[in-house]
Parts: sequence; structure tokens; C-alpha cells
Amino acid sequence: MTASSRPALVEGLKSLAENYDLILCDVWGVLHNGVKAYEAAGDALTRFRSKGGRVVLVSNAPRPGSAVGAQLDGFKVPRTAYDAIVTSGDLTRFAIEERVDKIVSHIGPPRDMGMYDGLDVRFGSIEEADYVVCSGFDDDETETVEDYRSRLEAMLGRSLLMVCANPDLIVERGHTILPCAGAIALAYEEMGGQVFYAGKPHAPVYERALAVASELGGRSSVPRERVLAVGDAIRTDIAGAAGFGIDSLLIARGIHAKELGLHEGDLVSDHVQDWVDRQPVTPTAIMDMLAWEA
Repeated sequence: MTASSRPALVEGLKSLAENYDLILCDVWGVLHNGVKAYEAAGDALTRFRSKGGRVVLVSNAPRPGSAVGAQLDGFKVPRTAYDAIVTSGDLTRFAIEERVDKIVSHIGPPRDMGMYDGLDVRFGSIEEADYVVCSGFDDDETETVEDYRSRLEAMLGRSLLMVCANPDLIVERGHTILPCAGAIALAYEEMGGQVFYAGKPHAPVYERALAVASELGGRSSVPRERVLAVGDAIRTDIAGAAGFGIDSLLIARGIHAKELGLHEGDLVSDHVQDWVDRQPVTPTAIMDMLAWEA
């Protein structure tokens, strides 16, 4: 990596806004941390939209966009901050609809069962199922992937497809890092199992987000060079943007905050650049937390 290819450290979205017509923004880690909303982030997106930009929230939540919207309302994230929401839960539902005549086995907590609402789905054990949907850990505060090893072995023995409803490996809840469905899916894939990932960093969720953006008010499609992805995870948000051919803004004070030394103070350019040099993909720019200006 050359110095010219290194990301810019920016203090506010204002300095980037004129370069983009559409923002695909992550939710958890950017707009809130699972406990409280980041008011400056909602304000920044509201200001971007007030200047004619469009914002589609793109989340790896294993729940429908409507459920994520309700959660954002609970955090008091303003509706003015976004035009639409696309989630991996939405794409998981599409995958379920395509297999509605099949038996599904579900791995994950009861709170994620909303993805099946209104569908005539038949549930069964792993021994009965035609495929498996994994939305997360039954108890993400106490369990590890090893608690699921026997189920994964049984799935592999039957060559079952896993639909991963949340490709994230980890998430930050308050100041605690918790595992996500992606960790279970990765283990299954490493064992030789077949996995369909419904969300970031895979292309289908970006294609859906661009389609939704184009449908807003019957407006035209947005060229990829005018699209900015915003997120706090290198593996999903930034890698997904790179693979899809769009620019990206990494929010540093998210799941990578400790790696970047942000528990000790502000962003330091040399430290950030050294960290970026070790990553498989490079964001276009990096910001401490999403805000319109410093």
C-alpha cells in the first residue's frame, strides 16, 4: 500500500457529502451501540438528506427492516435520518419464501422468529430439515461456537444448507463484545458446510439496497461512484463496499475501537495508518464517530 492509497482521516461527513448522492449506512455501531443512540450520527444523516441525498440503512440484523425501524424509534433515532431500511433479515425471508415447501430448522433466539411471520413454514429438527436458518446464539452472553459443534456435525452429515441471517462475527452491546450468527456460519463453512450469507459483505444486500434507493419516489439509479458505504466493521462494511465497487467510510469508535487505541484517547494518524496497513481492505476515509462536522 502506498501513502497515496491510504484513507483520509476526516472530522465530519460535511467534507465528503458533495461527492455522493446515496449513503448506505450501517446501523449497530454507527447509529447506536445497542444501548443508546448516537445523536450526532442521526443529525449527520438528516443534514445529508436535507441537501438532496438519499440514505438507506443496511443492517445485518436478522430481523425485518420494520423491526429495526421500531428499535430505532425506541432509541429515538429520527426518521429524518433515513429513507429506507434493508436488512439481512429481509433477504433471509426471501430465501425462506423460495423454500416455503421445505422443512426448516432454526438456530437462534425467539426474538428473531419475526422473519417467518405470515409464511406457511414447516419447522423440524436437524434430522428432519431440508435446510437450516441461523440467526444467532440462543444466549450470546454465555455461549460459544463450541456449544453448537454437535449440531453443525449433524448438519454436515446431511449436507444441509445453512442460511446465515446475520453474517457479523461480533457486535458491540454497550461496552461488551458479543458473538453473532456469522461466527456459527464460519465454523460450519470451515467444516465443509455450504452457507448462504444474507447480508454484508455479500453482494445481494447491496444490490437490494440500490434497488430500494432507485424506487424512492421513482428516482433514477445512482452510479456506484456516487455511493458511500458507512460502517464500523472492516470484515463486513468495508470489505463489502470494496467488493461491490463503492467508496467506504469506517467509523473507528465501533468494534475496532480498542484495536485503534480509542479507549486511550483520540484518533492518532500514525497509529490508524499502521492498523489499516495490516487490514485486507482499505476504507476511503476514517472518522472517529459519525457526525456532520467536528
